[in-house]
Amino acid sequence: MQASLAVPLVTRLGWSSRQRLLPVQVSLERVTRRLVGLRPYRPSGFVVRAQALDDKTVIHNYGHGGAGITMSWGTAQLAVELAWQGEEREFAVLGCGAVGLATARLLQRRGGKVTIYAKELPPATTSNIAGGQWGPASLSDPSRRTAAWNAQYERAAAFAWRAYQDLVGEEYGVSWLDNYRFHRQAAPGAGNDWEAQDAASFGPAQSPLPGYYARRFTTMMIQPSVYLPRMMQDVLLYGGRIEVREFADLAALSDLPEPVLINCTGLGSRELFDDPELIPIRGQLSILLPQPEIDYAYLSGGLYMFPRKDGIVLGGTYDKRDFSLEPDLEAERRILLGHQEIARALV
Repeated sequence: MQASLAVPLVTRLGWSSRQRLLPVQVSLERVTRRLVGLRPYRPSGFVVRAQALDDKTVIHNYGHGGAGITMSWGTAQLAVELAWQGEEREFAVLGCGAVGLATARLLQRRGGKVTIYAKELPPATTSNIAGGQWGPASLSDPSRRTAAWNAQYERAAAFAWRAYQDLVGEEYGVSWLDNYRFHRQAAPGAGNDWEAQDAASFGPAQSPLPGYYARRFTTMMIQPSVYLPRMMQDVLLYGGRIEVREFADLAALSDLPEPVLINCTGLGSRELFDDPELIPIRGQLSILLPQPEIDYAYLSGGLYMFPRKDGIVLGGTYDKRDFSLEPDLEAERRILLGHQEIARALV
């Protein structure tokens, strides 16, 4: 999805004065909770492929890194296309995060009979810990990508970008949001069509963050606490079943009655399907009290801020091969100090 439009260093509307953004109120006292999640990362990218397993067919759909919510509808579409090539129309979906739920719904839209089996259900899934902004992040190592994978990615990203637009509104917790990327050097142009949406670039004199170049674009924010329960409701409403069940090994899968299994277990695929390339990237978030007046998001270096109804999301950390789910208070201190500096500069 290459951008078709180059955006100049001045804004589209020709603003000459500095853009103003209301600052986030960042303090330890405003932290309501701390969240830690493990992004299921594969350097060569997500996996969507079929595998024979005794008398069953497994369609893999895992390894989305930090883009599980973002890419869920797109890779679900690829997985469902593979699953539909056979004659069977009863399916087991393994996993009840964003990827599993989107996969189940697309199967149902085609008339499939679906049962979701999962160790954890919302609000206890990794998807519930996600920031929720639409944007393919921590998805793969560019040096490991192949032409075939790139083609899958382009199709999946385009499908997902369009699918979420159909869900915009309070019912699914999806909304449009202005996002700012702050850079010390001149901001690069959009690498994707979605980042060219209503885009503008600013020099240091016009940037909301003085001394930084900035790029503004419009993307979508998905509120996990709204979106995931609603998706579960849809699966049940359209005749699906959801069963809490954990699988210790592949032999346990043979007990399932469904002939086609779609694997959306995320990091669980590392052990269950013996994929050592799949590693965690630990992410930690601090959630502040809500600020309804904050109507933008930003990214600056390794820091990011997303406003949601359930609070202001501050990140982040990218700790490869770290399996710990315990909050790191020193990491939180660094995150809060970084966002405090940005807030002071915006005033």
